[in-house]
Amino acid sequence: MGKPLSERAMKGLCLMAAALSILAVFSICFFLFRDGIPVIMEIGAGDFLLGRVWRPSSGEFGIFPMIIASIYATAFAILIGAPIGIMVALYMTHFASRRIHKALHKTVSVLAGIPSIVYGLFALELLVPLVMNLFYTSGKGLLTASLVLAVMILPTIISVSETSIMAVDSSFLEASLSLGATEEISLFGAVLPAASSGVVSGVILGVGRAIGETMAVVMIAGNQALMPKSLLSGARTLTSNIVLEMGYATDLHRGALIATAVVLFVFILMINLAFQAIKRKKV
Repeated sequence: MGKPLSERAMKGLCLMAAALSILAVFSICFFLFRDGIPVIMEIGAGDFLLGRVWRPSSGEFGIFPMIIASIYATAFAILIGAPIGIMVALYMTHFASRRIHKALHKTVSVLAGIPSIVYGLFALELLVPLVMNLFYTSGKGLLTASLVLAVMILPTIISVSETSIMAVDSSFLEASLSLGATEEISLFGAVLPAASSGVVSGVILGVGRAIGETMAVVMIAGNQALMPKSLLSGARTLTSNIVLEMGYATDLHRGALIATAVVLFVFILMINLAFQAIKRKKV
């Protein structure tokens, strides 16, 4: 006897949704690479990727300072946000009372729903003056951008890590405790490694959110297309470069911005593949 019509219809609907998702990804890839790769070849891959001068009016399209700025901002955001997010997830799953857990869960949900431009306004009114008074700079730079990005990636890391930690069988914790380990040591030595696959996935999503963020970074990073000399330097990320100039760019300038998006896309893809390789190696 065949499967019910409703079951077959649902299977077909899910298959169609999956196919549409794959088609969307391939469409994005096709558009970016079709318009971006020829421009990179025209400018010269070396001049484009390693050039240190971005001056479209003079025909100079070097994005190396923006690549470095994106790496710095993302790396420091992850260094700050990932440990905090994982620790919060551990607290929510094993230490927090039901009431506190509920309050934290709602707080994380609110953080996830705040628009990025609101984060930018928050940083502009609070973090920029704070950094300015502490370090006697303009307050706008990579440090401020990294701090606000660290806050922005917290909901993603916390949510995914919490789900992964909760999915770990209680026998891992019980076995560690029975061997005489404290609860803290058991969590970090037994539970967290068992949930590492999901935790790493949360960090990957956080990296994607941080490196792809635009509006908040535009407001507080300084937007200087120069090689950053320190975390206090003003800088321009790849995403900021695109959003700042796409509105008036034409011809080769516009193509260079699309090529910048290609570099960003490949960059994110490489990060994801690297994390996936690390996960497979651990397994």
